[in-house]
Amino acid sequence: MKIRILLLTLICAVATVPGVRAQEGKAKSADQDEQTELGAKMEKVGAAFRKLRGSAADATKNADSLKQIAIIRENMTAALKFDPAMKADKPAADQAKFVAAYQTKLKEEIAVVEKVEAALKAGNNEEAAKLVAQLGQDQKDAHKQFKKGAPKKQ
Repeated sequence: MKIRILLLTLICAVATVPGVRAQEGKAKSADQDEQTELGAKMEKVGAAFRKLRGSAADATKNADSLKQIAIIRENMTAALKFDPAMKADKPAADQAKFVAAYQTKLKEEIAVVEKVEAALKAGNNEEAAKLVAQLGQDQKDAHKQFKKGAPKKQ
C-alpha cells in the first residue's frame, strides 16, 4: 500500500515538472522582449570586455584584444545615440541633465578604451591591463548611476 502511494506521488511530480518549466521559459522570454537597443549594445560591450579582461595582460593575445577593443568602441559609440531607460524615472526638469551626464561619462570611457588600444599597439600590456581594470571599476560605478535595476522578484 505504501509503495502505491509513493509511486502515485512520484508519477504526479514527474507529470507536473514540464508544465512548471514551460512557465519559467515564458517568463524569461517576456523579460528578453523588454530589452532596449541600448541594452543590446551594452551586452555586446560586456561580452567583449569579459574577453578583453582575460587577454589584455598577455602580449601573445594582442590581436584578439584589439578585436575586442574595436567591438567595445563601436558599440559604445553607437550607445551614445540612445537614452538610458532610467531617464523615465527622473523628473522632466532633470531628464536632459541626466542624459548629458550619461553621454559625458560614456565619452570618457571611450577615451579610456582608446588609451587601452594605444597601449596594446605599443606592446605595453601592463599599462593596458591597468586601464582595463579601471574600465571595470568605471563600469560598476556607471551602472549604479545610469542603469535601471532589474525588477525585484516576489
